[in-house]
Amino acid sequence: MIIRPNQHWFLRLFDWRGSVLSKITFRLGLNVLMSIIAIAFYQWYEQFGIHLTVAPFSLLGIAIAIFLGFRNNASYSRFVEARMLWGTLLIAERTLLRQLQNLLPEEKTLHRHITQYLIAFSWSLKHQLRHTDATADLYRILPKSAFAEVNASPMPTNRILLLLGHEIGQLRQAGRLSDVTYKMLDNKLDELAHVLGGCERIANTPVPFAYTLILQRTVYLFCTLLPFALVADLHYMTPFVSVFISYTFLSWDSLAEELEDPFGTTANDLPLSAICNSIERSLMEMNDQQPLPALHKPDRYFNLT
Repeated sequence: MIIRPNQHWFLRLFDWRGSVLSKITFRLGLNVLMSIIAIAFYQWYEQFGIHLTVAPFSLLGIAIAIFLGFRNNASYSRFVEARMLWGTLLIAERTLLRQLQNLLPEEKTLHRHITQYLIAFSWSLKHQLRHTDATADLYRILPKSAFAEVNASPMPTNRILLLLGHEIGQLRQAGRLSDVTYKMLDNKLDELAHVLGGCERIANTPVPFAYTLILQRTVYLFCTLLPFALVADLHYMTPFVSVFISYTFLSWDSLAEELEDPFGTTANDLPLSAICNSIERSLMEMNDQQPLPALHKPDRYFNLT
């Protein structure tokens, strides 16, 4: 995710990092090429009575803008839901640890043990969603007695939640928690399970392929033929106007495609590593553990992963 300080509107016009311009530069270059072809061969194909007007493109442009708006709304809704789920994860883990500390204030070792599972859960979920190897983080965080079992599981994030439930259940069986307090803690585990399931649903259910394909075919065909409709009126200004219009449609399409998977590593995706780092620092601070992990900060391109 791009984290930029407030800047003057004029300077923002020239920002490259965080925009989708780098992804569509080649496609805009093709539009420039088609504009040059339209200018160069305009007199030739006019002799054959081939003439495009802007009228059909005006109608088609309105339809494309509406459908691109729908697709962007769908993708942004996925992004917002994903961020809400990770916010719920942070709240649930803080609350569970706070409740445990209030119920069993003298059990410092237990607090740290549960904290390890909670931190491991967030990092494991991050790796699961990004399809990266979680071994190093799990080895660093989890108790050695649990690491082998979790790392061998095909679903390590859910396995961590299962082990965490066992820890809470053992407290209940030992009579250290009443039915009411056990239910209170178990509700927070349910929230973590809902977060896990919600993230898996978003990651495993993309926007329907046919819908995306039809829209992209229409946009690309529109941008390809647009110069031939503009050249009669604009002549040598055709490349500038055509590229500007094409930039609008292509950037909307590219941004929607980027936001469709909010758990990725592109400039506009969620900074899952930074969120996990924040969770780890927060839970360790609640236990008065020192030193805390270094705070994740944006790189020199203002990118926070």
